[in-house]
Amino acid sequence: MSERVALYLQDAHDLRDGLEYVKYAEKRGFEAVWQAESRLVRDAIVPMAAYAAVTERIKVGSGVINNWTRNIGLLAATFLTLDDLAPNRIICGIGAWWDPLARNVGIERRKPLTAMRETVIVLRRLLNMERVTFHGEFVHVEGIELDVVHGRREPRNVPIMIGATGDQMMELTGEIADGAVLNYCVPPEYNIRALELLEKGAKKAGRTLDDLDRPQLVVCSVDHDREKAIDTTRELLTQYLAQQPHIAKASGVSSDVVAEIQSILGWPATHEQIQKAKHLVPEELIHRITASGTPEEARAKVNEYRKYGCTCPILYPVGGDVNLLIDTFAQQ
Repeated sequence: MSERVALYLQDAHDLRDGLEYVKYAEKRGFEAVWQAESRLVRDAIVPMAAYAAVTERIKVGSGVINNWTRNIGLLAATFLTLDDLAPNRIICGIGAWWDPLARNVGIERRKPLTAMRETVIVLRRLLNMERVTFHGEFVHVEGIELDVVHGRREPRNVPIMIGATGDQMMELTGEIADGAVLNYCVPPEYNIRALELLEKGAKKAGRTLDDLDRPQLVVCSVDHDREKAIDTTRELLTQYLAQQPHIAKASGVSSDVVAEIQSILGWPATHEQIQKAKHLVPEELIHRITASGTPEEARAKVNEYRKYGCTCPILYPVGGDVNLLIDTFAQQ
């Protein structure tokens, strides 16, 4: 039986190259492609539409958009439109965002759990083609529905997956979402606690852990030259630990290391700053929280995440030969 596997694309390649990677991943039996939306780089929706337009079977997910910057009506209309382009192939991955980025663009992320709950409830009802009135703390809609002039009027099958990091968000995900997009840059055993929390939330809704899909982002640097693969990952981790300290905390990285890296890196970090700080990232950490090295080493590490409850690894090629990564995990 073939194993589920997906590709994660962010911003380190030409967009048109991305279309070729996605077509190749589809050809080699990948189940899905997820498009990142993180710093102020690429938005997720434009590439998702492009991937959907040039493929026929592969699923296309947002990995992840935030629940603050798109009005709920626009959010629902966006995923309706994507589903028109690729029926039953679209996945909505959504997350609570992070500071300082949110704060720096004028968003005050208060009560993230309430905000997420309201977003998911109303988004699901709208995609179910219901007429919705809802007055929450963050979402206020009065008698709205998606207006289909051309196309299918039936409810849309767009799974809503939450990219949860904190314990309470993970539990909420188990209660209200179709699944969790589990984090990257964490060791495989991070999933033990994550699955406990998902199950706790699922029980509240009369569901079990098996009702929840659990794809997981995995940083994956594959090269026949092992040292080259590891060095590529080291550069990514240098930037990541500095800019998203909540992930560093989840990874068990010492706050001293994070503070030292942060003291060297600016925002956005320059190539020179990353080169200067990268020696601070220990090799042991690279092997603990990423799948980096030769194809054999990468496959072995990804299987560890599967053993700990990841249902579909979403492989993030941090550099090098993307086609080699696809070939390494090809299912056909």
